[in-house]
Amino acid sequence: MAIITATDLSKAHGADEIFSWISFSLPQRARAAIVGPNGIGKTTLLRMIAGQESPSSGHLHIAKGTRIGYLPQEAGFKASHSLWEECLEGFSDLRKQEAELSRLESKMGSHPDDAEIIEQYGKLQAQFDHAGGYVYETRIRTVLSGLGFKQSDHKLSLQKLSGGQRTRALLARLLLENPDVLILDEPTNHLDINAVEWLESQLRDFEGTLLIVSHDRYFLDRVANRIWEMSPTGFETYRGNYSAYLKNRAVRWEERKETAEREISRMEKELDYIRKNIAGQRTQQAKGKLSRLSRQIMAVETLGFEAVSRMKWSEITSEDGGANISRRPMRVEEAAKRLAALRTPDDSQQSFSLRMRSKQRSGDIILRADQAEIGYPGKPLFSIEKLELHRLECAALIGPNGSGKTTFLRTLLEQLEPLAGKLTPGASLKIGYFAQAHEDLDPSLTMIEEIDKVGSGMLEKDIRRYLGRYLFSGDDQYKKVSVLSGGERGRLALAKLSLLDANFLLLDEPSNHLDIPGQEVLQQVLADFDGTILLVSHDRYLIDALATQIWEIDTEQKKLNIFDGSYSQYRGIQIESPAEDEGKLPSEESPAAVEEFPVKTLSKNELQRIRNKLNSLEDRILEIEEQMEELGKKLQNPPSDPEKIKKLGEDYAYLEAELSQAITQWETLSEQL
Repeated sequence: MAIITATDLSKAHGADEIFSWISFSLPQRARAAIVGPNGIGKTTLLRMIAGQESPSSGHLHIAKGTRIGYLPQEAGFKASHSLWEECLEGFSDLRKQEAELSRLESKMGSHPDDAEIIEQYGKLQAQFDHAGGYVYETRIRTVLSGLGFKQSDHKLSLQKLSGGQRTRALLARLLLENPDVLILDEPTNHLDINAVEWLESQLRDFEGTLLIVSHDRYFLDRVANRIWEMSPTGFETYRGNYSAYLKNRAVRWEERKETAEREISRMEKELDYIRKNIAGQRTQQAKGKLSRLSRQIMAVETLGFEAVSRMKWSEITSEDGGANISRRPMRVEEAAKRLAALRTPDDSQQSFSLRMRSKQRSGDIILRADQAEIGYPGKPLFSIEKLELHRLECAALIGPNGSGKTTFLRTLLEQLEPLAGKLTPGASLKIGYFAQAHEDLDPSLTMIEEIDKVGSGMLEKDIRRYLGRYLFSGDDQYKKVSVLSGGERGRLALAKLSLLDANFLLLDEPSNHLDIPGQEVLQQVLADFDGTILLVSHDRYLIDALATQIWEIDTEQKKLNIFDGSYSQYRGIQIESPAEDEGKLPSEESPAAVEEFPVKTLSKNELQRIRNKLNSLEDRILEIEEQMEELGKKLQNPPSDPEKIKKLGEDYAYLEAELSQAITQWETLSEQL
């Protein structure tokens, strides 16, 4: 049964439309992830579902009694109490029960033979135990530890926490409250890899419904079982996790491309007929065809082939269906020109254009280390016993924050000396460095001036055209670096890096601030790069796609461990329990199964039988919920007879099991539709 449904949702601020005509159904226990470029309206949609914004039009329905927990990207707290006290707020009912148990214990001490007090205490203790009353403090400690808080942080005032710590504190509170629907906006932003992996395990076991926006593709692979894609051309749904979504999206795009080719070919034949007959005996028929063809061309220009492919051409050319398309017929040559333009590849799914190439070939050995020690005088961070990096390899350097990853890159750039041993670069190296904090960008310069520093005599018009490939246009190109957002600085830094023609790239968090389409572009470019890469990143999806070696900084042993293989292989040997399945999806078949066994096409009779069964199940679910509500009221004011109380409890448990089974059947049948 759907816990949240939306029909034709639209949102606009004044004349600026954020999104329009979004419809979806979110079943109970689903794990849905929303993906799409920055600025498309993902956060706005989450806020709308969380009740913090209203749609401009359309309808949003949330099942009655649904408890929603919402994690924004930046959390704020008005309260000034401690982190521990904030987490206790999630157990207010249990703490009231705990206080009542304490009161009853005192009464039993003075009235040890009072059967009524003893019975009351027994009932309350059973409820308290069933609700986790004896372990809630342990749960708090587990959750705080999993999210990276130390024991010493528990007494810190919320007002003294950093922005990232506040977001983690709110996430802890939400996990402890266990809402029916958990809405998370970029939950991994302030977490290191260990905390993210802990969160993944918690969310896989979460019994409620999840709705997530995240740029962490590996996280989406591990948690999501359906993907909602928001794009300038519309809102689409895909089954499976992120990797399955990529495969299914490619298939869908290819099908639409073929549809577009067929339709363009058909329209070109129409145009040939019009040319031959516009001035002949069939001029009226040709003019009618030109009028319809004009409306079809304008429909594709306005809506795109993706939207038009879901419509009938008769709808576009009709008086009602084509009401938003101009009725002005084109001239023949204008139609030919605009039809030819439709054959231009659609780059709407690409966020920016990026190329990396190396003009000069390096030696076969890129880097050697022998008994090297990395760090600062008086503060060694880690040692390297032996290390060798070869041409065309990609090494991923991973480790906790503060372990020395950036320090190692600075040592390779000869900004620091190794404290001991040797760190020997190879021959004919031209190094390109992408700094995480973009400190190589001068805040006082404009974007054009920054590109001019490395542009080898590029004219201003060439620089402006080049910046356009990175989504900088018009007067924005004259902005100073100091006023750019994090994402804009990242794109500018990548634009500079691609002009260096380096053969050895040192990349410190290159995917930070990039949306998923941007990450996909970056990944493809680095995969095609004809040089060597040393990658520092928390982006496990990027690491898994590129790395041939994993260099892990062990902060306890203060040494660099080297694993020859991919990130998935590295994680495989790190996980002690074979029961944890890398590809497992919660509450739904794996994406591999989705790929291998496509959904069977159902006949009209089969569809009708399923719909009838669904209607019957919905009626039964409603009936069970009403019966459980009545029993719940009776249990709140139980009869004096213990046998009757026991019978009420058994009836309630039976209905609860029947409800769970009915909901499972409903979800299974809904998936078949």
